[in-house]
Amino acid sequence: MSEERESTPVPRNSPHAEISNQISRIQSTYYGKGPLRAKTYMVDDLVCCVLEETFTRAEKTLFDRGERESIQRIRRQFQEAVRDEFVGVVEQVTGRKVRAFMSDTDVENDISVETFLLAEERTPMESFEKDAEKLH
Repeated sequence: MSEERESTPVPRNSPHAEISNQISRIQSTYYGKGPLRAKTYMVDDLVCCVLEETFTRAEKTLFDRGERESIQRIRRQFQEAVRDEFVGVVEQVTGRKVRAFMSDTDVENDISVETFLLAEERTPMESFEKDAEKLH
């Protein structure tokens, strides 16, 4: 049996909203069009930004002509090209290093997902001990 959960509104100044806004801004800057909807989820060490209705007019034309693989290939190249900017946003907003970044697009539904796995968070004492180890 699946459990249904109500979605809680996210305050505009939350880390979730900041990541959604910045990732959308990057897409808009480089593609000339940002997503119509963006929502970021954060659970433990996982950050996932879901972007909907992101296709440009050119991509819609390719889709209508059955060129789904072309769209997928172009999207992967774009996501790799802006990897550092996407990662930089998440690191700046969360204050944590990104250990892994994965990105994919569901071409049939015009939904992209930017997924970030954060490095383990250390306590101040762990950070001090780790830095002390480097000195010896």
